Amino acid sequence: MSEEIHVLILEDEPIVGLALEDMLLSVGTWQVTLLTRIEEAEAYLATRSPAFAILDVNIHGRLSYGVADRLQDSGIPYFFATGYGDRTHPARHARAPTVTKPYTASDIERGIARILGEQD
Repeated sequence: MSEEIHVLILEDEPIVGLALEDMLLSVGTWQVTLLTRIEEAEAYLATRSPAFAILDVNIHGRLSYGVADRLQDSGIPYFFATGYGDRTHPARHARAPTVTKPYTASDIERGIARILGEQD
């Protein structure tokens, strides 16, 4: 039996986050942590290192780029799953893939493949 991979989801809409968690479980075996506030994600990352993260951009009116900075500084792959579509991210995060809402399990699977493939 293989070890589960820990995944962080930062999404402020619980229904969207739960749907995303279901999508992840449909394409792999993950241990998912769904957080809805930037402060929760910062506290989580202070003590844990997920295999990768999926971030909404706008979290209760705040941008999640600070969380993305922490992930990037820690070498943790991530991508954005956002309703902003092809929005231009700050230069530091320009290479991070973006999956546009509404997305499918296949879209999420492609996002995961892109970020984990870049780690090779």
